[in-house]
Amino acid sequence: MLAVRDNLAQCISALRANKMRTWLTMLGLTMGVATLITVMTIVQGANVYVEQKIANLGTNVFQISRIPFAVADFTILAKAQKYKKIEIDDMRALADKCSSCDEVGASATTPVHVRYGDKELKDVNLTGLTANMVDIDTRTVESGRFFTPSEAEHRADVCVIGDTLVQQLFGGENPVGKFVRVGSDELQVIGTMEKVGSVLGQDQDNFVNVPLPVFLRMQGLHTTLTINVKADGARFGQAQDEAQLILRARRQVPPRAENDFFIGTKETYMALWRSISSAFFAVFILVSAISVIVGGVVIMNVMLVSVTARRREIGVRRAVGATRFDILRQFMAESVVQCLAGGLVGITLGFLIALALRTYTPFPASVQAWVAVLGVLLSSATGLFFGIYPAVRASRLDPILALRSD
Repeated sequence: MLAVRDNLAQCISALRANKMRTWLTMLGLTMGVATLITVMTIVQGANVYVEQKIANLGTNVFQISRIPFAVADFTILAKAQKYKKIEIDDMRALADKCSSCDEVGASATTPVHVRYGDKELKDVNLTGLTANMVDIDTRTVESGRFFTPSEAEHRADVCVIGDTLVQQLFGGENPVGKFVRVGSDELQVIGTMEKVGSVLGQDQDNFVNVPLPVFLRMQGLHTTLTINVKADGARFGQAQDEAQLILRARRQVPPRAENDFFIGTKETYMALWRSISSAFFAVFILVSAISVIVGGVVIMNVMLVSVTARRREIGVRRAVGATRFDILRQFMAESVVQCLAGGLVGITLGFLIALALRTYTPFPASVQAWVAVLGVLLSSATGLFFGIYPAVRASRLDPILALRSD
């Protein structure tokens, strides 16, 4: 029986003798593994991307709204439209009575047109915020400042804008001190917020933030609000329970009835994302797995052709003393080596695609070592599985008939 080293040397010599066939055999598995690695890095990166960006909530912030924050059932959404609005007095009641709440703020949003000089932007989010939202929100002021409680109380016509307005209305120049027109109101820009970018195709920097009293003056006092509550990690759950009890009492919800408002946390968005993405990515991984299987079938077919073409070689080896097991090992080794080589090329290609995504786009494609290990194991398993039949067929060839072949 040949030593492992001699068996590998013979295997590599046979593969070198048929370079074109070897490369074509590897190609199918290379593309399958590259696709699988790319999908896995995209899956991991998408989860990180969503966790970092899809909700501008910290781990110690929850929101309360009349309508659900993340829901796939539109009947729930339609039902919620009939609930009582959440108003400024609800926020004040929470601020006064919720002992576990560190900060209680509120926000409201509506689309508007914004003009500066002869430039105009449509579908800009006009957001009214309480002054303490600067401490609750995870975003920070890039330049200038946020509005003060005094400015909010006196309904000062000031605003803080996002990067999209800075670039498209002001050409990237510092807009602090300049005025923009929102509807019939002239607002002075006193600050800009840090750039976030797009999240799942939605521009997160296309907004004008104004004091909540200014927003209510422009849109109506009975506009429904979203309450934002910040609570220390240890009291986070208790703060939610207190807020729920206070609002149920204020809104006169019967003891056994469900809430006529919704509480959302960062985990709320993540749960919806996982429910949507799990099926979506399962399809991608299934397609990638099919590509790997197709690559394995190609390897098996080419190996069968190789067995037929090398019958004389097999007969000579058997005639000089090689056993059936030696022939089996040789062809199994050829199959595994081809799969490993194709798998390594596929892993490299998949990682290069992931690195390109991470380098040239905002998408944080996650390149992890365990994905590479998975690719190597998958390649090895494919080589072993699809190489068995050709190797067994080669080992069972009659040496006399094999020597007679042309």
